[in-house]
Amino acid sequence: MDTEAKAKKGRKWWQHIFRAAGTLDAPFILILLLLLAIGLICLFSASYIYADYYDGDSFFYIRKQFIFALIGIVALFGVSFFDYHILHRLTWPIFGLSLLLLIVVFFVPSPTGIQRWIDLPGIGGFQPSELAKFAIILAFSHLISINHKRMNKFTVGFVPFVCLLGVVAALVLFEPHLSGTILIVAIGAILMFVGGTNPAYLLGVGALGIGAVVLLVGVFGYEAERIAVWQNPLEVFNSGSEGRDMAWQTVQSLYAIGSGGLMGLGLGNSVEKHLFLPEPQNDFIFAIVCEELGFVGAALIIVLFGLLVWRGIVISMRAADKFGAMLAMGISAQIGVQVILNIMVVTNLMPNTGIGLPFFSYGGSSLVMIMAQMGVILSVSRQARQKAKLTTIPKEAK
Repeated sequence: MDTEAKAKKGRKWWQHIFRAAGTLDAPFILILLLLLAIGLICLFSASYIYADYYDGDSFFYIRKQFIFALIGIVALFGVSFFDYHILHRLTWPIFGLSLLLLIVVFFVPSPTGIQRWIDLPGIGGFQPSELAKFAIILAFSHLISINHKRMNKFTVGFVPFVCLLGVVAALVLFEPHLSGTILIVAIGAILMFVGGTNPAYLLGVGALGIGAVVLLVGVFGYEAERIAVWQNPLEVFNSGSEGRDMAWQTVQSLYAIGSGGLMGLGLGNSVEKHLFLPEPQNDFIFAIVCEELGFVGAALIIVLFGLLVWRGIVISMRAADKFGAMLAMGISAQIGVQVILNIMVVTNLMPNTGIGLPFFSYGGSSLVMIMAQMGVILSVSRQARQKAKLTTIPKEAK
């Protein structure tokens, strides 16, 4: 038995944990936990008035979100110590489960006609589209890692991916969940491009996708009301038409952002959260952030999100293999695109279609899912560092 093996055998269990923790990416963890902490603070500030009025408890949302945040942190570090290559074997079971849940959600009764959530006892609402995002990342990473040398071929690097993406996107689109569909398609397109798919194929299918959206809106009237509100929310709001309730949220969001100014009204001092902006703890929480922290505070939060995505991409580029690189890239892309879409909705740069801000918007199952995915990135980083350490030639050997 060599010296390293003897030393490893002689270590206590807690020494193994600390040794493994030393291989995790510290900048990524620090940025992530900082965003999570700021998100919890902003969630409490945005939600306590609404929670007190509707639930009789100012701490209703933050208490539940804090518990899920703790579970998410456990998931983060727990997943980071697992070998992400196990996901190779779980790719199709996870993808199949996501498809099953996307179908089941259509049979769940919904008073609004929007089929996005499945109620889980003791947990609350779970959106199958959350799992679908990861399933697409996992399936695409799996296929790219196997076929990366042939990704430029139409039958290998394009057809299978478009078929998988088309099925998932169609199910999410008809929930209906337009922003969720855009997010999933964007993740898939980014992975295909990075993985080596011929850009001409992507441009072609992109043109078809835009045409399909125009057809759905123009001919079948799909999401036409939301788009009418998006085009001129103030006009719809003042018209007294049926779309007034939908326009209300957008208009109040814009009021909140405008009143925040450069430095904001101060943490806790939002006016719009006093029952003017509906459910401020959810998709429109960034409007309250802008109102209370101003342009400067909101910009700093956007910078933190940018740093998190940048660090994820760095980890992807340093991954030990193609599978790890694609996983880290896909999850980083998911965070980046989701942040962009949420801010675009809040600022009325795209129709209000319902998409949360990672680490900020209320939603326990979503938060745990995101934190677990962050753990996958840390697992990729940890194994890359371990491999680099093993391949480093000691000075004594030179």
